[in-house]
Order: sequence, then structure tokens, then C-alpha cells
Amino acid sequence: MAAPDTREHRSPPEARGERIDQFLATVFTDLTRSRIRGLIDDGHVLVDGRPVKAAMRLRGGELLSLHVPAPVAASPQAEELPLTVLHEDKDLVVVDKAAGMVVHPGAGHASGTLVNALLHRVKDLAGVGGELRPGIVHRLDKDTTGCLVVAKNEQALVALQKSFKGREVTKTYLALVHGVPPAEGRIETLYGRHPVNRQRFTGKVREGKPAITVYRVLEVFDGAALVEVDLLTGRTHQIRVHLTEAGHPLLGDTLYGAGRKPKGEAGTAQERMGRQALHAWKLAFAHPRTGKALSLEAALPEDFTAALTLLRGPQAPEPEPASKAKAKAKKAPARKKAAAPKKAPARKKAAPKKRAAATTSRKR
Repeated sequence: MAAPDTREHRSPPEARGERIDQFLATVFTDLTRSRIRGLIDDGHVLVDGRPVKAAMRLRGGELLSLHVPAPVAASPQAEELPLTVLHEDKDLVVVDKAAGMVVHPGAGHASGTLVNALLHRVKDLAGVGGELRPGIVHRLDKDTTGCLVVAKNEQALVALQKSFKGREVTKTYLALVHGVPPAEGRIETLYGRHPVNRQRFTGKVREGKPAITVYRVLEVFDGAALVEVDLLTGRTHQIRVHLTEAGHPLLGDTLYGAGRKPKGEAGTAQERMGRQALHAWKLAFAHPRTGKALSLEAALPEDFTAALTLLRGPQAPEPEPASKAKAKAKKAPARKKAAAPKKAPARKKAAPKKRAAATTSRKR
């Protein structure tokens, strides 16, 4: 547990006119601006010995005192739940999230979440936001499996958030989709909530945040394909939305692909999954304290592997190069089968002269 901490700083003349919460966020970079606002609201920030409001404007020359209390116990309860840890050190932990596990407690999910499991598993939390809880840097949907990094302290949380925001983190997913997309593609759109169904998101908006998804087809089956996806941005449901709007929703996605009922082995594989076929396969980033490169990989879960086995069939010849996938997309796709890899499917390196590609870009 982190000890209480009191810090002082004298504002320079050039800070005149700045809001105190904005100025303190530039001075104490290990604290988020929202955390600093909370400390101000709780009376833990003094200006020349007096409490102030977050909107107060500095004159320059004031003595600023900021007190960070010791973190209190988190409101979520620690629970002993199954949890696979891929990496852990004093600043962070990377887990392989299981299907069906919600990341954070919320409406309808007061317990059984990843946060509850981490509170039991991690014994050296230093506190985030004034509570002894793990710092959630990014999220995975309830039914998405794979790599997820969590901060143990405020400094690591701030640094990791900056890395994610600055697109300095490599996030690679594996997905099973309906149909056969072009061999590779880049989908770049504005992104926001669906105007009618507020539970959904869409890349067909006139105003929104930029969203970029890059994919490569790894294997082609009868009515389905295995794709490797890189997220260059991290919008909610981004892979599910972009691939759906490109005509290839994920197998088992009941929100975005509910109307698609594949036949044959693809249909059997979808029933075997029982959830959206999306796995956060690899995660690579610089360590927030040391700067050392970290690269983690989560093995495919049993249900995803079983679905692949069904799609590949009992006798699997060498996999087809992804570069031929577009030719397959022009006619009814024939099943291509491949022997299962030791860990997870690897992208074929074959690169013929004529390479099929697809690029989608919508800016309105």
C-alpha cells in the first residue's frame, strides 16, 4: 500500500491565468487530471494555505500544496476466481481473460469480474484513484478472450494510458468471420454510437472519432475465414463493427451478426463457439517504468481451437496462402484445411506479384 504523500510547488509567473487543475496535471504527471480534480474537491489541494475550486485561475507565485492520502479499501470485494496470468511485476499484470468474464463491476455485474479476481490475486497493489484497486488500462468485451494489461499503481496507469492513446501499443487479434474477405485490407472510418440502437456502434457516421482496423486472411474455409486483425485505434466493438460493415461479421456475434446463419461446417463451428469468435492474441508495449519492450501472447482457448478443428476437417493439407483469398471470394469458396499450429496460426509469408487488397475509407 502506498503511504500518504504531500507535495508542494510554487507556481511560476507564466502560469498566470491557468486553471489550477490543468496546471497541477502538468507538474505532477504521475496523477491524472481527474484524480487531481478529485483531490481538489476533497479539500486536499491548498493555495497559500486555503482550499480552492478546480476552476480557480492562478495569478503566479502562489504556494501550491497537494496531499495524496493513503488509498482506502476498494468497494468491489476480492473473489477467488480462475485467472491466468501471463506476466506480472511490481507495476503491472497481464492476464489472459476468459470468455464470459466482465472486466469491471457495473450494472448487472456486481461480482465475478476481472477486478474482483485481481483484488484476490494481486497482493502488492499500491492504489489507483485513491483506492486499493487495479488500474484498468483498456477493456475487452465480456465474450472476447485474451491479453489484457492492468496497472498496479497510479504511475503505471498514467504511462500505459499515454502509450495506448499515442498508438504505441501493438494489439493483434484472431477472429473467425462469415464468408471470405479480400486477402488483406485497411478499414478507416469515423466512429460513433448507432443513431437508432444505442447499444451498437457504427463506422457510418458524419461526425465521430477516427477508427482504423487492418486485417489479413490467414485461412479460408467453406463459408468462413480465419483473419488476423491489428487495431490501430481502440474504439468500443471496433473489430466487430468494422468487419460487419465490410460484410463479414464474426461467427457467433449476436449483436452485429444476428441475422447470419451459416450452413455446414461454418454453422457447426458457430454453434460450438457459443460466443463471438474473437481472441486478443498478442499484446506488445514498452514497460511504463523501465521502457523495456514487453511482448505477450495468449494461446487460443479451447472453444476457438475446437471451432477451427471443425472448419479444417479431419484431414488437413497445407493451408492456402492468404494472397489467393480474393480469388476465392469471387466464387463460392472451397474448403481449405491446415494442420493445427503448436500455439496459434502463423501468417504465411508467400507474396505473389499480384496481391489482392481492400481498403475502405469513409470520411463524411
